This record gives sequence, structure tokens and C-alpha cells, in this order.
Amino acid sequence: MWAAIDADSKLVATWLLGDRSASTARAFGTKIDYAQLQKIYGESSEPEKRYSPAVCIGCKKQAVIGDPDPAHVSTSFVERHNLSMRMTNRRDTRLTNAFSKKIENHSAAVALGYFAYNLIKIHRTLRCTPAMAAGVTNRLWEVRT
Repeated sequence: MWAAIDADSKLVATWLLGDRSASTARAFGTKIDYAQLQKIYGESSEPEKRYSPAVCIGCKKQAVIGDPDPAHVSTSFVERHNLSMRMTNRRDTRLTNAFSKKIENHSAAVALGYFAYNLIKIHRTLRCTPAMAAGVTNRLWEVRT
């Protein structure tokens, strides 16, 4: 899952399902500001345990496309966004009976998830939907059955 997120409004302008290759990463084109944050891991001073995570000893920021502001290069927005999407779309959870086995079904579920994320769900820190914060709409949308 690749998502283009506006850091201020949290709006997901577009998304793409694809592999983790460089060609998929370039699918959004060149009219964006995109940077990578590479975490550098090192040895821990504590004894190693079975599931102990590696220790992050630093980060390297690198502009890939456009002119991203180095002060805003962070994984926090996208990691929090990924968590929100995983928690609202059970098709992303492996080893469950809801896991998508067909890409067509998964794509449809992701599209519905982003519709709800952008237009229906009120973002806690924004106190409105991402679409309202971005000025795309001035009302809260709803789905009726």
C-alpha cells in the first residue's frame, strides 16, 4: 500500500496497491515532495532477548523527488495512518478469514476504507474529517443503508 498524505490536513490524496519496488514508488510522478527516512540500527547494551527489537542509533534523511522540507521528513504520519487503515480494514490482517485473497476484492475494500477515512471519520486532532480540513468539502458525509 502506497499513500500520498497531506501532512497538514491528513487527507489521502491518492493511493496505490503495489509491491515495494522503486518503480512502484515512482508511480505518483514527479510533482510531489517525497523523501526517505532511513533508520540506522546498532547493537543494544542490554542482553539480547528472543523478540527484542534492534536499537535505533540515528536517522538519515534523503530527498528523492521534489523539494521536501527536511524538518517535516518523518515516518510518524504514515505509520499512524497505516495503523488507522489496518484497524479499520480487516482485509489487511493476515491469518484471518477476512484477509483478501484476490487483488480486486482488496482494492475495493481499500477504496471504501479511504472514502470513509477522508470523508466520514472525524480525525481526533483536526476535529473534522481530512477532506474538510483540506477544503475539499464543508460537510460530514455519511453512508445510509
